Amino acid sequence: MNQLTEDFQNKVKSLLIRHQSILDILSKSQEASARVNRAVIKSVTNCGCIGIDAHKKVIPSEATLSDLKDLLNNHIDGQICDNCRDIIMTELGKQFFYIAALANALNISLTDVISKEEDMLATLTVFNLT
Repeated sequence: MNQLTEDFQNKVKSLLIRHQSILDILSKSQEASARVNRAVIKSVTNCGCIGIDAHKKVIPSEATLSDLKDLLNNHIDGQICDNCRDIIMTELGKQFFYIAALANALNISLTDVISKEEDMLATLTVFNLT
């Protein structure tokens, strides 16, 4: 994975010409995030391949922390269709582009970011409730 993230980060660095300002990168990153959200919403509202069944989950008083993984879910009904998957993947790719651009502007390695997060997840295991 290290080589993949480094290659991607280097590719972004070589291609980012117009939006090199940190302000441009931050605003484009926010725009990319909104486009991901919109693509998921359109999967529900326009395509209908997935639905959302979101309501408060009743958690039994005797439930343990490890039980929560089975008791809670993502509220998605159905399976995303190939067309919606392609659109969402495209939008996620753009979001990754601006994440890499932000990391480049701040001289931060994505490999280091992922490694640090992975170490924290391994340390916290199920107690990582963020």
